Amino acid sequence: QVQLVESGGGLVQAGGSLRLSCAASGRTFSRSAMAWFRQASGKEREFVAAISWGGVSTSYADSVKGRFTISRDNAKNSVFLHVISLKPEDTAVYYCAATSDSARASYTPLLPRDYTYWGQGTQVTVSS
Repeated sequence: QVQLVESGGGLVQAGGSLRLSCAASGRTFSRSAMAWFRQASGKEREFVAAISWGGVSTSYADSVKGRFTISRDNAKNSVFLHVISLKPEDTAVYYCAATSDSARASYTPLLPRDYTYWGQGTQVTVSS
């Protein structure tokens, strides 16, 4: 059974930082793009950041550029999101996602429909 399990969320003050982790099991994702999405209460799920399976390409939503950094460790079948300078508007459930295997090492899709595997999410709450 394929699973993506997020961790590292919590309550943090504005300006603070967190490191979100996503551990995958059940298959290797070394040929999959991986990403983070988030969904605030009452809003649609939105793209946050993606990293290609080769790690050579990353993409970020404009709202998080310069504050969020995505990385991966294929040996550990994991992806991470380091977030700094958090704002109240960053409050959301953060989801880890992975694509099916891709032939393109630079592939970093931005749409939820391009991702096959999803975690259950971890809550991030930023207080003002």
